[in-house]
Amino acid sequence: MLVKLSVEQDNTMQQDRASLLYGNSTAGMLVTLFVGSFLVYSYPTPETLTFKYTWLVTLYVLVTIRFLDAYLWKKRNEAQDNQGRKAILRYSAGTLVTGVMWATYCIYVFRYASNTESSVIILTMAALAGGAANVLSAHKYTAMGYSFILLVPASLLLLISSNELQHIFGVLGLAYCMTILISANKSSDFTSNAIRLKNENATLVNQMELKVAERTETIYQLSNLDPLTGLYNRSAFMKHFSHMLAEDNESNSPIALLFIDLDGFKKINDTLGHETGDQILKQTSARLTYIQKKQHLLCRWGGDEFLFAYTTKDQPSPMAFATQLIQVISEPYECYGNYHSLSATIGIALSPEHATSADELIQLADTAMYYQKKHESATASLFTHDMRKRLLREQKIKTALSTAIERHQLRLVYQPIVQPKQSTIVAFEALLRWTLDNENIPPDEFIGIAEQYGLINSIGLWVLQQSCLVAANWPEVKGQKPAVSVNVSVIQLNSDSFMSDVREALVTANLPAEKLHIEITESVFAGDKENILERIKKLQATGVQVSIDDFGTEYSSLSAIQALAANTLKIDRSFVQNLDSSGLAIIQAVQNMAATLDYSVIVEGIETQQQAQILCDLGIDMMQGFYFAKPMERDDVKLFLEENA
Repeated sequence: MLVKLSVEQDNTMQQDRASLLYGNSTAGMLVTLFVGSFLVYSYPTPETLTFKYTWLVTLYVLVTIRFLDAYLWKKRNEAQDNQGRKAILRYSAGTLVTGVMWATYCIYVFRYASNTESSVIILTMAALAGGAANVLSAHKYTAMGYSFILLVPASLLLLISSNELQHIFGVLGLAYCMTILISANKSSDFTSNAIRLKNENATLVNQMELKVAERTETIYQLSNLDPLTGLYNRSAFMKHFSHMLAEDNESNSPIALLFIDLDGFKKINDTLGHETGDQILKQTSARLTYIQKKQHLLCRWGGDEFLFAYTTKDQPSPMAFATQLIQVISEPYECYGNYHSLSATIGIALSPEHATSADELIQLADTAMYYQKKHESATASLFTHDMRKRLLREQKIKTALSTAIERHQLRLVYQPIVQPKQSTIVAFEALLRWTLDNENIPPDEFIGIAEQYGLINSIGLWVLQQSCLVAANWPEVKGQKPAVSVNVSVIQLNSDSFMSDVREALVTANLPAEKLHIEITESVFAGDKENILERIKKLQATGVQVSIDDFGTEYSSLSAIQALAANTLKIDRSFVQNLDSSGLAIIQAVQNMAATLDYSVIVEGIETQQQAQILCDLGIDMMQGFYFAKPMERDDVKLFLEENA
């Protein structure tokens, strides 16, 4: 199969020809000098002596020039600055001039040469021509021309000689010349085909290399680029980021790593579908790429998370740059004719200030982003060690909390709710306590973590079951058994299994439903009120009482309270602490509203006799606080009940 060679490849062929010619030139020129010297000094005929010496000197000069040309060729060839065609012309010219020198020698000397010298000369020319057929095969016309010049003039001169022996040598020389020309032609064709085949193979190899390069590029893209956005993927980013850190650590150039997380993306992805989500990610990537400079590193870390790394020298400050990114990301997105809005929260870590390894910097930037998203999303935050300390504690609490029930680290304590005027204990509120590594973790700290990481349902179920079991064994006081009041998270209340969990806990403990009071915080008003109202009505239908805890501190409104139809309002302790100012008026207002709506009222946080007396004078019937009793262990409840029987 013939492969069409390009101009560059044709030039390469000419360079190959020149390389073969020059590669064999040294030996050929040395033979020329040796043979020339031998012929001149072997037959010093007086008539030709001056000519021979002049001729030999000229030959030496010519060969010296050719040696110099060969040397310069080698230098240019090593520097890959060679030009094949011009080199062949120079070589061919030198070779043919050498042939003319030999022809001149023969023509002049044959007139005076003896038969012996004539035979030696013609045999020498034949040997030189025979060698040239192979040595000069890289260039056909040079090989054939050199052989022709060596043999034809000398043979013709001998052919017309009156000397019979010289006449015979002339005939033999012409015959041998024809043979040499045919041989040189075939040898040149063979060498040309070999050179052409070499370059055709090189072309095929080059084409294969191009295909390999294309496949290599495809493999590179698959292994280094995110298929959706075209940005670096994790592995490629880590490789380049580690290299950036190694270089800049040597030059002491600070590097900023920005961990970008899109705010609101999950909602768009879940409600509008993955196609819209993918378009959002592509547009976000395009916006970040537009801002990206040559020395910046950008990647899609995964999902809706991106990493941006850059050397801060002569660049905007990390906070300023992060603010710019948030502004760009927060511009409206157009997808399928609709516009969507989202923003981003960014965490920043610096090298070498915070860390010097790629893994640790990413972790710290992620920590800063996560912390900022919890406190104020759609903003940027620079990592601090205090931030890490808090998150490490949160991680510790989350991990330990997942096994706290199995490890028997949780326990319940109980604080009585009393009717001071009647000296009656109405109920006990079950309060959760957790001891971890001899440290009492406050509920305000671990309950929020349990809700965030999906642990609240299992913990809440345990509290519900244990509270019912304990309350079922309480003795009656003044003919009445106290109820148990259990705090329930909004997440727990919204659980599909909540109603069945309540029924099962009551049945297992053999506790009457009216002896179970469920306390929910005002945060229920920030959610799905209709669903909450339905759950409360179902609870009340079974006889379970419902209280709104910490009333007056969060989301409640009169219309919501009216619609919710709870049984009891628990007024937050903060109003009791401000009885001397506005607290008293607010408690009075809530008391009046509750009486109108037929709600019971409990006031929390009673710590002094004076507070209790003021509230009794207001008509508050039920109270709770340290003044009456601190939260007590389960075994102390029975003793407390017996003492107040």
